[in-house]
Amino acid sequence: MIKGEVIGTATATVKHPTLNGWKMLVVRTETEPYIAVDNLGAGVGDDVIISSDGKFTSELVDSKNTPIRWSVIGIADK
Repeated sequence: MIKGEVIGTATATVKHPTLNGWKMLVVRTETEPYIAVDNLGAGVGDDVIISSDGKFTSELVDSKNTPIRWSVIGIADK
């Protein structure tokens, strides 16, 4: 798990079918940015916790064949 700040969203005209309908966020951490799927409703400027648990993310998007690894698992209160 890594703490980071949402700095934007990622959009694509063509993406893997398992990502259709998912909001993808760009999350800046202390070391580098990551793209994470979000079902919690985080927005730009929010502090979030992301996880690289590939099994959890695969279950979240309901596919074992998804290319996404990171997912938002928490939003910090302000």
